[in-house]
Amino acid sequence: MADKQMKPGWHKVKFGDVVRQSKEKADPETSGLERYIAGDHMDTDDLRLRRWGEIGSGYLGPAFHMRFKPGQVLYGSRRTYLRKVAVADFDGICANTTFVLEPKNPEEILPEFLPFLMQTDAFNDFSVKTSKGSVNPYINFSDLAKFEFALPPISEQVQIVSAGKAALKTVVAYEEALQTSLTYQTSLREQAFFLNVRPTLLGELIQEIQAGKSVVGVDEPPSSSDQYAVLKVSAVGKRSFVPVESKTLINQTDFISIHSVRAGDILITRANTPDLVGLACLVAEGHRNLMLSDKTLRLIPSQGVPNRLLLEVLRTQAARQYLKANATGTGGAMKNISQAKLRDMPVKFPVEESRNECSTQLETVESTVNLIEARHAEAKRLARLAINEIMGGI
Repeated sequence: MADKQMKPGWHKVKFGDVVRQSKEKADPETSGLERYIAGDHMDTDDLRLRRWGEIGSGYLGPAFHMRFKPGQVLYGSRRTYLRKVAVADFDGICANTTFVLEPKNPEEILPEFLPFLMQTDAFNDFSVKTSKGSVNPYINFSDLAKFEFALPPISEQVQIVSAGKAALKTVVAYEEALQTSLTYQTSLREQAFFLNVRPTLLGELIQEIQAGKSVVGVDEPPSSSDQYAVLKVSAVGKRSFVPVESKTLINQTDFISIHSVRAGDILITRANTPDLVGLACLVAEGHRNLMLSDKTLRLIPSQGVPNRLLLEVLRTQAARQYLKANATGTGGAMKNISQAKLRDMPVKFPVEESRNECSTQLETVESTVNLIEARHAEAKRLARLAINEIMGGI
C-alpha cells in the first residue's frame, strides 16, 4: 500500500523491523519450570493458553528447549493456516517450532498490540503463502520478518487493543454459555441411559460396522469443492464432526465411493491416542467428496435404533470407560479398539416405547448447543473482522 493511502500517523514497516524472535533456551530438567506448551495446546483464533503439559509427566522431545515468559507471543510455525497465536501468561517451555516473539521496542509497538496484528488476515495470508513444504508446511522467522504492514501510532494501538479485548470479552461470554449448555447435555444424556432402559450389547444395536480406507493425501484441507479428500482421525472431534480435518487426495482416482461419508453417518475413531480413541460423532448436512480413513469406522444402526440414541450411548461415561479400558496397543502413544470389542460393549439402552421421546429430547438440547456454538463462532469471526477493519492501513 502506498504511503498516500495510509491513515495519518501510520507508517510502513517490516515485521522483523519491530518484532524479534526470542532465542532464550532452557533445559526442562534443570530450569525449574513446571509447564510446557505443544502445538495442540494452542487453539485457532484464540489468544489464550488454556491447556498445557506438566514437565516431568512424560517424554519431551529434544525440540522442547525454548523458554517463554508472560506477555510474550507464541506462534505455531507449522501449518500456519491454523492461525495459532497465543499470549503467554506464565513461564514455560515450548518447542523450537513455536516462535517466541516480542516487540523490539515497546514504545514503538505495544506488546498487547502484537497478537492482534498477528490475527489479521493480511498477516495470516502472508504466512501461509510464504510457507514451505506441502505435507507439513512451515515458515521460518526470516521469511516472516519480511511481512510489510502499516504500523499505527501508539495512541491508536491503544484503541485497537481496547477494541480487541472488548471483542474477546464477548467471545468468552458465549464460551461460558456453551459450557453451561454442554453440562446440561451431559446430565440429560446420562439420565436417558439410566431410566427405563434394558441391558444389552452394542452389537445388538448395530446392523453393520464399515471400515475406512488408507490412501495418500496432502496434509491440508481441499481448496475447492471439486477436490476429494480423506478424513483425518481428528475429523471425529470431541463434540462434533470437523470436516476441515482432512487431507487432499494426491490422486483423485483413489477416492472410493463406498467409503464416502454421508449426512447422518455415525463415525467412531478406531485408532488414536488413549484419550481420543473411541470418540464418536454424527455427520451433518452439506459435506461432499470426503472419504473415511482407515482409522475411522462407520456404524450402521439396526432397524428401530435412532441415530441420535446410538451416538449418545457411545458418549456416556460408561461407554467412554469401556472404550479406554479395551483399547489395545504397544506403548502409550496409540491405541486401537477392535470391531469385536465394540460389538461386545455392554450398554443400557432405552426400551422401544421410550426411544423416540429420548431421541427428541437429546436432539432438542443438541440444537440449543449447536446454536450457541454457532453464535460463539460468529463472535470470533466478527472479532477478527473488527480488527481487520481497524487495521485497514495494512
